[in-house]
Amino acid sequence: MPGRRGARSGRGWDASPPRPLRARRGQPTDGPAAGHGQSTEGAAADEAGAGGPRSEAAAPPRDEAELAREICLRQLAVRPRTRAELATALTRRGISEEVAATVLDRYGEVGMIDDAAFARAWVSSRHTGRGLARRALANELRQRGVDREVATEALGELDEATEAETARALVDRKLRTTRGEPDAVFRRLVGMLARKGYPPGVAIGAVKEALAAQSAEAAEFADQLDPDALADAELGDGERDGR
Repeated sequence: MPGRRGARSGRGWDASPPRPLRARRGQPTDGPAAGHGQSTEGAAADEAGAGGPRSEAAAPPRDEAELAREICLRQLAVRPRTRAELATALTRRGISEEVAATVLDRYGEVGMIDDAAFARAWVSSRHTGRGLARRALANELRQRGVDREVATEALGELDEATEAETARALVDRKLRTTRGEPDAVFRRLVGMLARKGYPPGVAIGAVKEALAAQSAEAAEFADQLDPDALADAELGDGERDGR
């Protein structure tokens, strides 16, 4: 309707292309609409004649030691690492052995790499959180490149009494959700402890005590078990299987 306010402004999805702006006096525009008759091809030719487009300056090569330090810091930001773990990460990124050794030596001097502290913290954390025994913990430390003497010293802080208490706690917790005949439950629980690295004698003794305290039927079954004989049988099977 003529004269009605709010008519279409033509700026919506169906708007016509905007008309080219006129150049201010003394300022040429980019296209032929400015009246100069110079196309974009002509501008490119002029630029080429003046020496070509300006290229970005090539970034200088990064210092290898600086890159090695950056890799180590990123690794250490996730969790503590052993020297062997960091050395592996540097090798994968192409850092030379000489530069890697220099950087790792320096990080060791300032305490950012400490395999002994790593081993102690690992043993405490994994035993408390996952209930792992010394045998399983020793295997994990070896996989992370911890020296055998350093690992042995850290594992020495986990004594046999603590290991036995943890095994019994694991069995008690598992028994709450385990159902079946006593012999099947027995084998299942012993296998669970074995996977966590407990020796046969410790595993069998913990399960026997837990079953004896569970019910009369389980107690009767547990009384028939000889932990020492079962442990010897388990060790014999392991030797025959090459374990």
